[in-house]
Amino acid sequence: MTQDMTYARYLALDLLLAAQQPLSDRHDELLFIVIHQTKELWLKEIIHEVNLAKRLVATHDLEPAYKALARVSRIQTVMTLSWDVLATMTPADYLSFRGDLGSSSGFQSHQFRTLEYLLGLKDQSFLKFHAEGSDALVQLRTALEAPSLYDVAIAQLAKAGLAVPDAVLNRDFAQTYAPSPEVEAAWLEVYRDTQRYWELYQLAEKLVDLDDALVTWRHKHVLTVERIIGGRPGTGGTDGIGYLASTLRRRCFPELWSLRTKL
Repeated sequence: MTQDMTYARYLALDLLLAAQQPLSDRHDELLFIVIHQTKELWLKEIIHEVNLAKRLVATHDLEPAYKALARVSRIQTVMTLSWDVLATMTPADYLSFRGDLGSSSGFQSHQFRTLEYLLGLKDQSFLKFHAEGSDALVQLRTALEAPSLYDVAIAQLAKAGLAVPDAVLNRDFAQTYAPSPEVEAAWLEVYRDTQRYWELYQLAEKLVDLDDALVTWRHKHVLTVERIIGGRPGTGGTDGIGYLASTLRRRCFPELWSLRTKL
């Protein structure tokens, strides 16, 4: 069987290259589809890597986790650069087929919401976009109810003997994480004694890399959307750039940002 394997068969190219099905005859719709399908493929890989990093961090196998997280950051860079390709599409180009998108919206990307949940940005309101019993909803609920990457990182602080409240360690993981002064103080100890806590310090900086790249991706998304549709509402009745701009303030690992003022 291996001897009969071809490049096209291994990559399922017939299936992959048939997955682009424009609904109009407009030239730029193919670009729009390819960009978004590519993002979903990269999100699949990111989720794969973040799940690995979670398992490794939970067992204090931190060095291999660094590799997985570094890979995620590199993928995020590629995804951010792809907005520049989409930005070659003018407003007239996009509006010529936008009506064919109907009520579809990036809000409905279960993989992007799964990633947010895995990183600790828990918002149950996004579950409503997916049908009961669907694979997408199962994946989302699993990520929502489980400890996030940040939760398992905070647990490692406690295992290192740093003071972390039980209320943080044993919280309802399906709820939005609330920044904790005690968690900030624990991370401050790590940053003030990097030699003693070198592995945790390295983990913290890998997490900041990831958060930084996510905000950079969001910022480029806002600029691209504003460039193409201005202040129009998004498809599916969303608020367009108003909502997207509000996401720029979100941080997955809040204490890793706030502690910098106190160092």
